[in-house]
Amino acid sequence: MAQDSSKAKMGPSALRLNKLGRGRMRIGFVVMLVFLLVIGGKLIMIQGLDVGNMAEAAETQRTVVQKLPAVRGKIVDADGKVLAESILRYDITVSQVNNAMPEYKHRNATTEKLDTFTRDQGLQKLATVLGMPFEDVKTNATGTKDFNYILRDVSPAVEAQVSALGVPGIYSEPVTKRVYPMGAVGGPIVGFLGSDGKPLAGIEQTMDDKLTGTDGTRTFQAGKNGIIIPTAPVKTVAAVDGQTVKLTINQDIQYYAQQAAQQQKQQYSAQWASITVTEVKTGKVIALADSDSYDPNNPGASDPSNIGSRTVSSVVEPGSTDKIITASAVIQEGLATPMSEFLVPPTLTVDGQTFSDAFNHGTEQRTLAGIIADSMNTGTVMAGSRLSMQQRYDYLRKFGVGEKSGIELPGESPGILADWKKWDGRQRYTVLFGQGVAQTPLQTAYVFQAVANDGVRLAPQIVDSFTAADGVETKVPQAPGVKVISPETAQSARDMLEGVVTMADYKVVGIPGYRVGGKTGTAEAPADNGVGFDGYTSSFIGMAPMDDPKYVVAITVQRPQGDIYGITQGVTFNQVMGQVLRTFDVPPSTTPSVMLPKFYK
Repeated sequence: MAQDSSKAKMGPSALRLNKLGRGRMRIGFVVMLVFLLVIGGKLIMIQGLDVGNMAEAAETQRTVVQKLPAVRGKIVDADGKVLAESILRYDITVSQVNNAMPEYKHRNATTEKLDTFTRDQGLQKLATVLGMPFEDVKTNATGTKDFNYILRDVSPAVEAQVSALGVPGIYSEPVTKRVYPMGAVGGPIVGFLGSDGKPLAGIEQTMDDKLTGTDGTRTFQAGKNGIIIPTAPVKTVAAVDGQTVKLTINQDIQYYAQQAAQQQKQQYSAQWASITVTEVKTGKVIALADSDSYDPNNPGASDPSNIGSRTVSSVVEPGSTDKIITASAVIQEGLATPMSEFLVPPTLTVDGQTFSDAFNHGTEQRTLAGIIADSMNTGTVMAGSRLSMQQRYDYLRKFGVGEKSGIELPGESPGILADWKKWDGRQRYTVLFGQGVAQTPLQTAYVFQAVANDGVRLAPQIVDSFTAADGVETKVPQAPGVKVISPETAQSARDMLEGVVTMADYKVVGIPGYRVGGKTGTAEAPADNGVGFDGYTSSFIGMAPMDDPKYVVAITVQRPQGDIYGITQGVTFNQVMGQVLRTFDVPPSTTPSVMLPKFYK
């Protein structure tokens, strides 16, 4: 009755308020229920329906891809002796921020269990591996830097031990060092890399695509603090190292020729000297020697003008060495033989142009062989005048003058050979004895290679093969030769070259046991400012053994000082060719020397 009495005492307003409160409570409950349903659904979506995508996104955020650099290929000589190689080293670095944890976990490679170590214990292990005092390691690893060095330039074996420790915040950065074990031997051939690793000269530059390998990768998971997650898998894609480039160069002959070139330069206070050794039957370059060869380990210490090979880039007038082109051309065209007779005056005037010889003589009854033996300009013009200007030009081109040889080195010059229609009244004759035309020492050497090789001129080859990282070797094919003259004409030309040694006063080039032939050359050197001439170019090119030529040695000396007629490359040729014949065990000659008469009666 009391309850009824209390309700009875409530007025209409109190009853309405009480109902309103209960309604609001119901609405609040409904809102709360809806909110919980939304949150629950979201959790179900995340944890049940979108696990893969969310996990993948999280893994992507943790993924670290580390580059594994490929090692640049080696450059080796014909016998496999290393001329250039790359050494892979590492810098051990630290993120001091990520190394600040008091302890860490690392999977033990032996037990496959997670071991717990304190920071100091980890750094102590690191110090032991690096061979450093613990305090030094701890000092380098302590601070607020994101990057700092612990130790630079460590071996790959040491880096592998550091990586196996798994110390938080400790990283390794690969660094490749290019070294040249033979120093200046073949420096202009091998070339070098710049401080940024880009090739700047020599084979390093021309064979860069072969020497450069393909980088690999190491992919792992790391937390926000940069620490590798020890339970996560590591995926490694191995690098593919660059190919080894094998040259045709013989390191021992290259060294010997460089020493000889340097001696020639110093003996005559010359601007430079070069010596080329060529294998006749293959066109392979055995040595390409320049005086003042630089050390690729320190190219900055050398004069910039010495960086390239002058043998392939410097253009000089060949002088009388080109007389063998004229002699070969008139014989090939049936206009003369080595025994053809010429009445040679002391001076010769043709079309208003007067020519003379380097020695005084009267009017002489000379054979073509005698003209070449004593290097007579007058007689050469008489014989060469039987060729049309078109023929003179064509034979120069056939022998490789005025075009690049294609040797695998940068900076090669094609030389200078003007079209015959542009020759002036004198040049049309001077080209017959090697003036008014300009060639590299390499081009001139291969004129003689063609004569030695029965008239077939081969392209100079200085790269022998490529060997891939898996050991597969690919030989560089020999380019097809160019038939310049017939074998019979080439034999006649060789007989005349041998006469230079046997008939002329140039027996100093003779090598006991071997038949030798060759030709001297002297020409004026154009001034550097392009106006007139300044000094001379002196050369000698020879081959041996003459009964079956195996090698050609070409020597060029630019602007030697002193009496030009007292300057000779004969002794140097003798020394270099002798070294080549001994090195390759070339059998001595078994036939007598050819001695063609210089005069006719």
